[in-house]
Amino acid sequence: MAGEFSGEVNGGGDNCMSVLRRLGREEILEVLADGFCQNCQSALQSRINSFINKKVSGLSVSNSKTTESSTEFWSIDASSSQTLSKSTSWGSAGTPESVYLGRQKGYIAHSSPSLVNSKQSSNNLDSNVLHDGPTIMNPPVDNELLEEQKEHLRFKQIGRQKDFLYLERIDGRPTNVLKGIELHTRVFDAEEQKKIVECVYNLQRMGQKGQLKERTYSEPRKWMRGKGRVTMQFGCCYNYAVDRNGNPPGILREEDVDPLPPLFKQMIKRMVRWHVLPPTCVPNSCIVNIYDEGDCIPPHIDHHDFLRPFCTVSFLTECNILFGTNLKILGPGEFEGPFSIPLPVGSVLILNGNGADIAKHCVPGVPSKRISITFRRMDNSKIPYNFTEDPELHGIKALGSTPPCKSPVQQNSYKNGRIITQSPVQQNSYENKRINTPQNAARSSDTSFLVAKEFPPLGISANKRRTR
Repeated sequence: MAGEFSGEVNGGGDNCMSVLRRLGREEILEVLADGFCQNCQSALQSRINSFINKKVSGLSVSNSKTTESSTEFWSIDASSSQTLSKSTSWGSAGTPESVYLGRQKGYIAHSSPSLVNSKQSSNNLDSNVLHDGPTIMNPPVDNELLEEQKEHLRFKQIGRQKDFLYLERIDGRPTNVLKGIELHTRVFDAEEQKKIVECVYNLQRMGQKGQLKERTYSEPRKWMRGKGRVTMQFGCCYNYAVDRNGNPPGILREEDVDPLPPLFKQMIKRMVRWHVLPPTCVPNSCIVNIYDEGDCIPPHIDHHDFLRPFCTVSFLTECNILFGTNLKILGPGEFEGPFSIPLPVGSVLILNGNGADIAKHCVPGVPSKRISITFRRMDNSKIPYNFTEDPELHGIKALGSTPPCKSPVQQNSYKNGRIITQSPVQQNSYENKRINTPQNAARSSDTSFLVAKEFPPLGISANKRRTR
């Protein structure tokens, strides 16, 4: 602690300034993290800009080539680009300061890839859309400090719920089958969500044009309600069921897919730095799911070719995910289970422990367009033969302090010393129905993987399916 003080602050601004001068850096950041009214925020922003401009104007000529103003520092040169492959280019896009200082709002889009103008910033995305950690350039010290302060402000605004509880009898013992489940909200704000969604649509267009590797992109024919969501795999090709070549479920080590896009690597860095994912299990693969209205993911447990924990990030539309050891399939896109968790846009759901290995999970038919990105780390013994580790994902360090755990929505509660759990929940595309049947409160253990018919093999395009 940099300064010592006691008692409450009374009087005018002189006393406040006296206290502020005696506070340490971390204490000042904590004071700032509680937010301000609109007028105070505008005044603070104006003072910050004036301070930066004054510092920039006083820099020596030797530093002039790497100097940027406050606004420029948070933007990216639109002419710069990075390549996914020799035939695939990634541009860049500016990110306004509201990404860090504005209120969190969800990004909602109703456009499909064909409706997004190819000249828009969906084609101008690179790895610096998310400004986390030290920059590659060598900015003035004051700008670097400002960046770190903004990151800490955002870091402290994350909502974290880790106390999910639902008891089922496993091997004769009451077991919390949700142990290891975490929900982190406001990890990606509205502006960042927009850039990520545009990036996904851009990748979808590339897949439709054959610009991605064959097993990266899959768009099966929608042969019935709930089936046919678009998927894109990066890092590895995962087979959900025995395919037409006789390959069993799991990672196909002989198959090649495209590497993680630069923006996805920035998402991984964000989640590790902000204590959402542990630095001991940094993802090196992901799968993107693009849902149309009514599309779903049937009950399953993720294959153990992937380590725990893994996570899912949600975009466009909030939906519910069901958990339980015995999830019932009621019809196309309709499932029933004992516990439901809403997934807000911009949130990250962590699956670990019992929540990943004992309880199954599923996503009922969604009410409207939705995108999810699931990040996972491959078991070293299952890594594809031609896979190359990305040095950019090595040595990611988490920020120094973890914000307190927040539980704004208590899914289960204690009353008079007893655990009160939710009733089973029946989900379909448009509504949640509470079912108050006591016989559904406990389920037997069943950790088997989903049967083959529920997950068609990936890597088969819609055109190939039509010609068969």
